Amino acid sequence: MKYRYAMVCSSNQNRSMEAHSILKSKGFNVSSYGTGAHVKLPGPSLREPNVYDFGTPYKHMFDDLRRKDPELYKRNGILPMLKRNAAVKTAPQRWQDNAADGSFDVVFTFEEKVFDMVIEG
Repeated sequence: MKYRYAMVCSSNQNRSMEAHSILKSKGFNVSSYGTGAHVKLPGPSLREPNVYDFGTPYKHMFDDLRRKDPELYKRNGILPMLKRNAAVKTAPQRWQDNAADGSFDVVFTFEEKVFDMVIEG
């Protein structure tokens, strides 16, 4: 039997996608999700994050941020991260909306508040 794994963080961008990418490259049956209300990426300041809806393609986010300030988002690692993400799957998915994906044998969460949201969901 091949186990199904889910990687879950807040925005399905950084930690869950890095784990998804590595496990996928090793042949694991893996999916990844976020638990937040929206996908949030760092912006020019803490009070100005870039906010997207779940389901917005990583390529769209990449193009949007490259248009806004390519040097900033390259320097802070967001553009390379989005490029990696787009190579793994099309768009971030929300854990609470994943019922059609079926059940998982193992679910990894990357912070306590995400764990709590997975348990509630």
